[in-house]
Amino acid sequence: MKKIQFHMQAYPWICYAVGYVFITSGIVALLVSDFRGVFHNLGIPFPETTLFLIAITEVVCGMLLVGRMYVHLAVPPLILIMLGALYLTKIPVLLTEGFLSFAFEARLDIVMLILLLVIWQQVRVKV
Repeated sequence: MKKIQFHMQAYPWICYAVGYVFITSGIVALLVSDFRGVFHNLGIPFPETTLFLIAITEVVCGMLLVGRMYVHLAVPPLILIMLGALYLTKIPVLLTEGFLSFAFEARLDIVMLILLLVIWQQVRVKV
């Protein structure tokens, strides 16, 4: 019974923390021009449009998480964003620089992905 109570008490804080990271990331991506160059270098089609859509998605879904509203709709796009970030930006580090560099560079992405999965599991339990 204590384990369930812990989850119930920790769940809002996990939502706040994850939401905060995505809101700040989205705002910075919208305001700092350095991100445009990063997206151009990734070789994805329409990099500026993609950056804009990802940043808006991060801000909106992050705000939904912080407000704990429509969490079941907010989490899947964020999971996709994290998987895309790992694939496009961190896997090349693994292939060129090795595991330790990858582990260091991917630490936030992996933690955010795990926390998103924890939130998703909690939402599935409630529904």
